[in-house]
Amino acid sequence: MKRVGRVSIVDTVINEMRGELARGTWQVGDRIPPEDKLAETLGVSRLSIREAVRVLVHAGLLTTRQGDGTYVTATDESQVALRRHFDRARTADILEVRRGLDIVAARLAATMRTDDDLASLREAMERREAAGRAGDVDAFTDADVDFHLRIAEASHNQLLSDLYRNMSDALWETVKANQCMDDAGDDPFHTSLFEAVRAGDPVAATAAALAILDDYPEAEA
Repeated sequence: MKRVGRVSIVDTVINEMRGELARGTWQVGDRIPPEDKLAETLGVSRLSIREAVRVLVHAGLLTTRQGDGTYVTATDESQVALRRHFDRARTADILEVRRGLDIVAARLAATMRTDDDLASLREAMERREAAGRAGDVDAFTDADVDFHLRIAEASHNQLLSDLYRNMSDALWETVKANQCMDDAGDDPFHTSLFEAVRAGDPVAATAAALAILDDYPEAEA
C-alpha cells in the first residue's frame, strides 16, 4: 500500500462543498453563500474558498456569474459527464434516446400520476400554448421541454427523471432547431398525451408520445 499524503486545506474545503451538494443543501440553480460567509463557516481563508470554487467550476458543478455570485449547475460529476456526452451527440442520436425515454415515461405517467402531477402538466402545457400564440420561441421551447420533463417526473421513477433532466439542455436545442413552434397551432399530440395521462390510459399515452416524435422533421446524421 502507498503512503497516504496529508490533505490540504483546499482539498478539505472541496470535500465539504461536495458534501453540501450531495446532501442537497445546495440544489441545482441555487446561489451558494458568498466567499466571506463560507470562509467564516469553515474557518478557512477566503483564498482557500476561492481556490476550491475554481476547482468545482472546472469540474462543472458550479458556475460563476460576474457581479452576481456562484451558482450550482450539477450536484455530482456523473451528471456533468452525462451532459457533456449529450452536448457532443448527434441530433439523430438524441432523438433516438428520447424516443425510448418518452415511451417509458408516458406509460408510467399514465399509471402513476397524481393530481399534483396533472396540475403541473397542465400549467406547462398552458405556458407552451401561450408562448406559441405570442411567437416567443425561447419561452415556447422552455415550456415544451418542461412539459416532457414533467411527464418523466409523473412516472415517479427517479432514475428516469434524472436521465431526462440531464438531457434537457440537448432536448432544448433539438426543439428549437426543429422549429416545433411553427407547428404548434396544428399540434393535437401534446393535448392527446396530457389527456391520456389524465385518463390513466398507458396505451393511448404511449401512442401520443410516439406521435409527437414522429412529427419531428427527419434528423440529420
